[in-house]
Amino acid sequence: MKPRVNVRLSHKAHALLEEMTLKPGVHKSAVLEAAFWAYVDPETAKESDGIILKRLNQVDLRLNSIERDSSIVLETLGQFVLYWLTRTDPLPDGERDVAHRLGQRRFDYFVDQVATKLGASGGLSSRLLDPLKDDRSNL
Repeated sequence: MKPRVNVRLSHKAHALLEEMTLKPGVHKSAVLEAAFWAYVDPETAKESDGIILKRLNQVDLRLNSIERDSSIVLETLGQFVLYWLTRTDPLPDGERDVAHRLGQRRFDYFVDQVATKLGASGGLSSRLLDPLKDDRSNL
C-alpha cells in the first residue's frame, strides 16, 4: 500500500487536474506522481525536451519549405504579370466584348486545369519542387 499525502492546489490547478482525470483509466495520483518525477528527475525532463525539440525542428523544416514554395509562386506570378503587361497590346474598342468572352472561356479552362493538376500527383508544382526535395532531405 502506498503512503497517503495531502496536497493543496490552487483552484486553477485543481480544475485542470479534474479535467485531466475525466478520461477513463487516468487517476489523480498517477498524474501527480508523473509530475513529481518529471520535476525531480532531470532525465525525464530531458526526454520531454528532446521530444519537443524534435517536433519543433520538424515544424521549422515545414515552415521553411512553405516559405520557399511561396517565394517560388510569388516570383512566378510576378514574372508572368510583367511579361503579360509588357507584351500585350491594348485591344480596339470594337473587339473588347469578343475578347472578354474568349478570355472568360480561357480562364474557366485554366481553373479546371489547375483543379485537375492539384488533384493529381504529377502537376507543375511537383516538377518544379521535386529537384528541390533533395536539398531539403540534406538538412
